[in-house]
Amino acid sequence: MFQCPLIFGIVNITPDSFSDGGKYFAPDAAIAHARRLVADGAHVVDLGPASSNPDATPVPPEEEIRRLAPVLEALAADGIAVSVDSFQPETQAHALVHGARYLNDIQGFNEAHFHPALAASDARLIVMHSIQGRGNADRRAAPEGDIVEHICRFFEARIARLERAGVARDRLILDPGMGFFLGPTPETSFEVLARLGELKSRFGLPLLVSVSRKSFLRAVTGRSPQEAGAASLAAELLATTGGADYIRTHEPGPLADALAVRAALKGRQ
Repeated sequence: MFQCPLIFGIVNITPDSFSDGGKYFAPDAAIAHARRLVADGAHVVDLGPASSNPDATPVPPEEEIRRLAPVLEALAADGIAVSVDSFQPETQAHALVHGARYLNDIQGFNEAHFHPALAASDARLIVMHSIQGRGNADRRAAPEGDIVEHICRFFEARIARLERAGVARDRLILDPGMGFFLGPTPETSFEVLARLGELKSRFGLPLLVSVSRKSFLRAVTGRSPQEAGAASLAAELLATTGGADYIRTHEPGPLADALAVRAALKGRQ
């Protein structure tokens, strides 16, 4: 039986990822890396055919599909659970046809015309909040007021739209967004990270948290993305303590080890 939380291992099939600089852009490299992540403890591989950082170049859906197709096919043949990280309905449709078990949408499935197709599928849907609403992250300021209330209002409206379209509530996973998806100030992300329990109790749905190598961690540590492993692990463990059911990470191995140690200690303190 899988431990909780489940670990999503990140594979960026892009030339402009902030975290790995295109190391896994070639299909063979992406496939090999995905298999390593599973060997290291990932339960799901999250394939990203386009970067969403503020400096990324927009990618049309046909290019996303071209990048994604050989990797998704190989991993599905291996029996590896795959998530596809895209807000493009055309890419999402391709992913559903080719065996993706999760769709991960930074826009929170904003395209209403695609909701019937989502309802007809059986994939789990990761509904992410972002202050941008549409498209990639940028450097706009966080909205005025309580950021957690802002996130809750978004989830209330989006969950209602998806349910009206026939998407079963128990297929939804909520992601509050982190880093630039909450604004350029580190304090905003730390505020949300500290208050995950409020989101869990308010909606009664599983939470996914993605803090790995994010800008807000690098801002307080002074580390580069490649040096942010320890900060990422600390934040990921805090997220699991706060109620996260899924952690999306670049480095499943250290997280899996930390969770194993915590499980071994449970009940002994």
